[in-house]
Amino acid sequence: MNTDLILKNIGKHISINEKEKAFFVSLLETTTLKARQVYLRAGEVCKYSAFVNDGALKSYTVDQDGKEHILSFAISDWWIADMYSYISRKPAVLTIEAIADAEVLLLSYENQQQLYEKVPKFERFFRILIEKALVANQERLIDNLSSTAEDRYLHFIKKYPSIPSCVPQHNIASYLGITPEFLSKIRGRLARKKTV
Repeated sequence: MNTDLILKNIGKHISINEKEKAFFVSLLETTTLKARQVYLRAGEVCKYSAFVNDGALKSYTVDQDGKEHILSFAISDWWIADMYSYISRKPAVLTIEAIADAEVLLLSYENQQQLYEKVPKFERFFRILIEKALVANQERLIDNLSSTAEDRYLHFIKKYPSIPSCVPQHNIASYLGITPEFLSKIRGRLARKKTV
C-alpha cells in the first residue's frame, strides 16, 4: 500500500508524528477499481471515506428518466464519499463509480471514530475537508443559478485544471448540467476566440 500521497494530503492541514502516521496507516484498507466499476451504489450505506491514490471517480444520481447527474469528481489526491450516508449511517443517495482504473485508500467510519479518539487532531483535518467541500458546493450552486453555461465551464476549468485531462467530456457536461453537444459548441467557440 502506497501511503505517500495521503500522508502529504494530511500534512497540508495538520502535522502528525511518526507514531500517529503509523496508527493512521494501520486503519486504512486499499482497493483497486476498474473503469466503470461501481464502488458505492445508491441505497447502500456508505461505509468508507475514500482517498484516490491514482485514477478518477465520480459521484452521481440518476433521475426517473435514467439520466445521470454528476455531483462531484475525485482524481488523484482527492477524497470522496456520500457524506450524507457516511455521517448519518443511512442509505446513500449517490452512486460512486470509477471513471478510469483507480487505486483507492479506504477509511471506514468506525476506524475514523477510533482515529478521532486516539489522535484528536484528525478531527480538525476532516473538519477542514468538510468545510472546503461545503464552500465548493455553495459556489457551484450559486454558479448554476446565476451563470451562463460558458461561464460555468470557464470557472470549472480554472478551478479544476487537471480534471479535463482525466475525465471524459460527456461527464463534464453532466456535471455542468448541459448536453455534450452544447459543451462541444462552447469549447469550439472558446477555441475560435483564442485563434482570433
